[in-house]
This record gives sequence, structure tokens and C-alpha cells, in this order.
Amino acid sequence: MAGWYAARRPNMSSKVVIALALLAFTLVAAVPVALFVGVVMMLLGHVIGGLALFGGSILAATAAVVLASVTGVRHLRGVVRGMITEYDSTERNFAEHDSTEHDSQVFQLDRDDYTYIR
Repeated sequence: MAGWYAARRPNMSSKVVIALALLAFTLVAAVPVALFVGVVMMLLGHVIGGLALFGGSILAATAAVVLASVTGVRHLRGVVRGMITEYDSTERNFAEHDSTEHDSQVFQLDRDDYTYIR
């Protein structure tokens, strides 16, 4: 049971993917605020500064989204690869055991666990 809980905890790679996703979400949410502040700056006479603020916020949000998606896809591939190799090794272990040895648990079902169609 301890192995199951250890497998459920996120490792460092998972934490990085989550942090990058949160950063990307925050930067995308900040784009409308940057647009509003840029328009206010342009109304006050700082046209170049307003355009730079809005363009910079779009570039930063785009870069964060791309980085988060690439990192997430890479992490997902690693997780799937690990699941496949774990499944293959379990299949090999079951094939190597005698038919009298079983690593699985058996559950006894009660009468309430069955459904009858009448």
C-alpha cells in the first residue's frame, strides 16, 4: 500500500509542469489588464509605451503557453512510457511465476453486490 501512495505523490517534473501551467494561466489572464493599462497610457500621451506594454504582455503569455504545453507533452510522454514499461515488466513477472503463485488479492462478494434482472 505504501508504494501506491508514493506513486500518487507528484515528483519534481510534475511540480514543474503544474507551476508552468499556472504561470501561463496567470499571464494569459493578465493580457486584458495590460490592454486596459496600455490604452490608458496611450490616452495620457505614452503611445509607444502603451503599445510596448500590450505587445510585451502578449509575447510573454504566448511564450509561457508554448513552454507549458511543450513541457506538459514531454512529461505526459514520459508518464505513458513509464506505464507501458511497468505493464510489460508485470506481464513478464506473471509469466515467470508458477501457476500456483498469485500476487493478486481475492475479494469475496456479498449477496448485496450482485444485481438480478427479473
